[in-house]
Amino acid sequence: MSTTLFDKVWDSHVVRKIEDGPDVFFIDRHFIHEVTSPVAFLGLKERGISVLYPERTFATADHNTPTINQHLPVQDALSANQLKALEDNAAEYGISHWGLGHQKNGIVHVVGPENGITLPGATIVCGDSHTSTHGAFGAIAFGIGTSEVEMVMATQCIMQPKPKKMRINVNGELSKGVGPKDVALYIISQLTTSGGTGYFAEYAGDVFENMSMEGRMTVCNLSIEMGARGGMIAPDQKTFDFLEGRLYAPKGEAWDKAVAYWKTLKTDADAVFDTELNINASDIEPMITYGTNPGMGIGISKNIPNANQVEGGAETYKKSLAYMGFEENDVMIGKPIDFVFLGSCTNGRIEDFRAFTEIVKGRKKADNVTAWLVPGSHVVEAQIIEEGLLDILTEAGFVLRQPGCSACLAMNDDKVPAGKYAVSTSNRNFEGRQGPGSRTLLASPIMAAAAAVTGVLTDPRNLF
Repeated sequence: MSTTLFDKVWDSHVVRKIEDGPDVFFIDRHFIHEVTSPVAFLGLKERGISVLYPERTFATADHNTPTINQHLPVQDALSANQLKALEDNAAEYGISHWGLGHQKNGIVHVVGPENGITLPGATIVCGDSHTSTHGAFGAIAFGIGTSEVEMVMATQCIMQPKPKKMRINVNGELSKGVGPKDVALYIISQLTTSGGTGYFAEYAGDVFENMSMEGRMTVCNLSIEMGARGGMIAPDQKTFDFLEGRLYAPKGEAWDKAVAYWKTLKTDADAVFDTELNINASDIEPMITYGTNPGMGIGISKNIPNANQVEGGAETYKKSLAYMGFEENDVMIGKPIDFVFLGSCTNGRIEDFRAFTEIVKGRKKADNVTAWLVPGSHVVEAQIIEEGLLDILTEAGFVLRQPGCSACLAMNDDKVPAGKYAVSTSNRNFEGRQGPGSRTLLASPIMAAAAAVTGVLTDPRNLF
């Protein structure tokens, strides 16, 4: 029987099927961080249960970490307590811990792939919505809640109904200035934030085959924003080249055996999906969001749609525009902005900093813009320095901060003030996501760079 990539990985991890219920599903890798793990560990302690496979669990601090002066004590009491709890719990249960100051510390969905923990055909969970990032390697990866974090630590399994299957095909050639973030935002704008609900997506076609691993991670990262449980891309030679030699990747004969298996992880030619979406790459232009969910996105040259052009209630739509200070039919180009954020598990990798630097080289940061440039890990930070990108950024008036989730969410010191506009390479633009009253415009690193040097929303294609 012909099967999909998703079927092959899912079915090989089902420990037990429950009639008219969820599957008991084995988890290969479990990432934890300081926010969603403390209560889970407390539950284990109250029941006198240990972590079943500590060697399959990996802890890093990222959400609450400051992105300046990381050598100093964390000032926020709650953040400091959560970071200390993660360190203590990891030590007590024998879990690998990359805390603040550790050379391998960084955003969980950046350091996992960097160190070869993320592998094709694996099942991966984390108490974080954007765990779907790891699907770029042909893994099934999704976010879980705190009670499920406890369940996985105790049993290495989770109870999950098998999602339906969706394939998103993007074929053709992307235009200059259009990157992975634009592809993802375009898909979400077409499907809406609920169009993928109940599905696990496979991304296929020319565009994804030609995309770098960093780009694939960006696309899979945003799968949850269209309502999908996760997204994945079949592993190929790019995947193997990225992983070979990394710390936790197989070595020697084990590597050869693993690659032989990974090459089987692809959808059979006549496999059937529950639904398919076909997109022409030439229809995609640099994207920008204008509302309060990631599905409210348009090409930078377009005007904000009228309420009668979008799905959903007109009243809710107009409320969203009012929060953003926008009106129907507004032109996006030329709108003033206040902050630019480059970073997050969506766009905090070296490729993102290269793209940003390409635009700002030979230019200067606009005086009205506050820019936060935050690498996703110390490895990325070192690459920025080694490749000479930091010199270019410094010359242009930018400052590089230290690794962390930063302004992606208002859970640390990097908060956008009320009423201010932030062009952000992160993943969510909900009301108050980057700080109470903040207004978020999701965009690619190139779009963010264009806004950073002009001080307004700008079509980046005019700056090449």
